Amino acid sequence: MTSTVVDYENLLTTSFSDENTTVRSGVRARWERKRLQAKVSGSSLPESSSRETETRQPLGSHNGQQCGTGDRFIPNRGGMDLELSAHHLRSRSHDDEDSVNSECSFDSYKSALGSAILGVEEGDAASSRILSFQDKAPTPSGDTVNNMKILYSSSAAPSRKAAVKSVSRHIPNAPSRILDAPDLLDDYYLNLISWSDSNVLAVALSQTVYLWNASTGNIKELCTFNGAPNSHISSVSWVQEGGAHLAVGTSAGSTQLWDVDACKQLRSMDGHSDRVGALSWNRHILSSGGRDAAIVNHDVRVARHNVATHCDHTQEICGLSWSPDGTTLASGANDNRLCLWDASASSSSGPKYSLTDHQAAVKALAWSPHERNVLATGGGTADRCIKFWNSQTGALLNSIDTGSQVCSLVWNPFEKEILSSHGFARNQLCIWKYPTMAKVKELEGHTARVLHMACSPDGGTVVSAAADETLRFWNVFAPTSKSSSSRLPHNSGHRKGKKLSKSMHIR
Repeated sequence: MTSTVVDYENLLTTSFSDENTTVRSGVRARWERKRLQAKVSGSSLPESSSRETETRQPLGSHNGQQCGTGDRFIPNRGGMDLELSAHHLRSRSHDDEDSVNSECSFDSYKSALGSAILGVEEGDAASSRILSFQDKAPTPSGDTVNNMKILYSSSAAPSRKAAVKSVSRHIPNAPSRILDAPDLLDDYYLNLISWSDSNVLAVALSQTVYLWNASTGNIKELCTFNGAPNSHISSVSWVQEGGAHLAVGTSAGSTQLWDVDACKQLRSMDGHSDRVGALSWNRHILSSGGRDAAIVNHDVRVARHNVATHCDHTQEICGLSWSPDGTTLASGANDNRLCLWDASASSSSGPKYSLTDHQAAVKALAWSPHERNVLATGGGTADRCIKFWNSQTGALLNSIDTGSQVCSLVWNPFEKEILSSHGFARNQLCIWKYPTMAKVKELEGHTARVLHMACSPDGGTVVSAAADETLRFWNVFAPTSKSSSSRLPHNSGHRKGKKLSKSMHIR
C-alpha cells in the first residue's frame, strides 16, 4: 500500500512539472509521425530525410530538450575569445604611435623628393604642390567666362510660376498701343529711340528719323542720312529741356544737331572715326560714344565744340548716361567695363572708377531718381545681370542674375521699381522691386529681343522697341488715380490701321 501511494505521488509530480516532455497534447508533428512510421515499417529514412530530422526540431527545443527561453537569442560566450579582444584593445594605442611615426617619415620623404626634383631647399619644398592634394584648385579670375555655362543656361527660361510680389496698383498685361517700325535695325550697340519732355517720340529707322507726337498722333519725317550704301542712323537723343533740338548720331562718325520745329540741321560735329552709337545730354554738353572706343564731350554753344575726349575704353561704346545732378558720366562698352567720369575731367585724366564686374557688354544704364549716386547697369548675353552701384564710392550694392540678355533699364519715377527689357529666350519686360529685387510682373508680347526703352514725360508710359520691328506702349508706372487718356490719346484710327507715314503705321 505504501509503495502504491509513493508511485502515485511521483506520477503527479512528473505529470505537472515544467520538465515533463513525455505528456503531449494534440496531434504529433508531421516529422515525428514519419519517423514512427519508418520504425514500424523497418525501413530506414533517406539520408536527406534523416538530415532534415536532425535539424528540424520543435520551437524552443535544443538537442531534444525543451528550452525555457522561447525564441530569444542568447549569445554563447564560449565562442568568444575574450583574451584576444583585450589584446587588441591594449595594442590600439601602439598603432596610433606607429601611424604618427609613418606620417613623419612620409613628410620627410616628400620634402626630400621635392628638393631633388625642384632643386629647392627642404624648407621651401613644403610650399610646393608636388604630391599635395589637400588644397583645392585655385579659383578663376573674375573676368573668366564659362562658355559652356552660357550655352546651356541661357536657353533655360525661368519658371513662369515663380513667386511674384503683389502690388496695390493694376498693371495691364497687354500694351495699350502697338506701332509698326519697319527697318528698325537689330543691333544691340545702337540707341534708336528717345522721348522728349514735349511728348514727341523720335525713332530712327535705317537711314531716316521719324517724329511721332503722342498728344496728337501726328508723325513727320525729320531727316534722311544719305551716305554709303550701308549708312544708317545709329543714335538719337533729345535735349533735356524744351524738346526743340534733337542730336543724331550717324554711321559715318558725325554728330548732328537738328532744330525740330524748323526741320533744319544746325550743325554737324566731328570727333569720331566710326559710327556714333550712344548720346547723352548734360545741359549744353552733349557726350557721344563711338565704335572707335572714344567718348567726346561737345559744347554745342561754341564753335570749337570738342571740350574733352576720353579714350579709356578699348572697344565700342554702347551706353552713355549723365547723372541727374550733372556731376558724373557713366559709360559702358563692349570691353565689359563700366567707367564713371567726373564732369570736370579733361582729356588727359582717366575715369574716376573703372569697374569690371560685368562679364559682357554694358549697354543698359539708368540713374535712380529716388537715391542720389545710385546707378543701375545691365550686361549682355554672357553676363545677364543687373547690378547697382554707388557712384560716389564705386561700391557694388547689389547684383541679380536675370537669366537673359539685359538690353535696357528704366526707373519708375513714382516708386522704387525698375523695368528691364531682355533678349533671348523670352524677349520679355520685367518689373523689379528695389532694393529687394523681387519680381513684380513680367510683360510679354515681343517676338524678338527688346533692344530699347524710353519713358514718357509724365512718367506713366514706357515704349519698347524690339527687333520684331514693333513699338509697344505699356502703362506700367502710372498711379491708379490717373487715367490713361491724359497720357496717350485714344484715336479711333489705331484699330482701323490708319496710315501715319510710308514706313510707320498704327495697328
